[in-house]
Amino acid sequence: LVVLSVCIFISSAVSAGIIYDTNSEGTLTREVEIKQGKLVGLRLQSTSNPDLRPVEVFLGIPYAAAPTGSQRFMPPGSPPQWMGVKFAHNFGPVCPQNLPDLNQKKKNVMTANRVSYLNRLFPYLQHNQSEDCLYLNIYAPA
Repeated sequence: LVVLSVCIFISSAVSAGIIYDTNSEGTLTREVEIKQGKLVGLRLQSTSNPDLRPVEVFLGIPYAAAPTGSQRFMPPGSPPQWMGVKFAHNFGPVCPQNLPDLNQKKKNVMTANRVSYLNRLFPYLQHNQSEDCLYLNIYAPA
């Protein structure tokens, strides 16, 4: 349920056009301890609406063991633990998928909102695809 809520929040934020620049420096968050180890994320302010409160962003947190090699097509195992502090500042890999072709002919039959939405997502989906893609990105009010 928590994962579903986080996904709904992120989906709502993306479709509403709320932008938090995860490429910016930001400031470090407090240290958070989870079952696998300690995390530090980034505290970011919205670049599309400065009136919004800042958020703490923790990116690329593994929630299961990589389903690769002998674990392919098997139920995922527990995520690995780590020593020290993990800096959760980068997105994890995206699961392999075929992306829609956004040539001009196809853009002409899509609504402007759909084209805008896909253009915002493409930089995150085009690169770094891997079967090792079981990662969470968590955005929490700061």
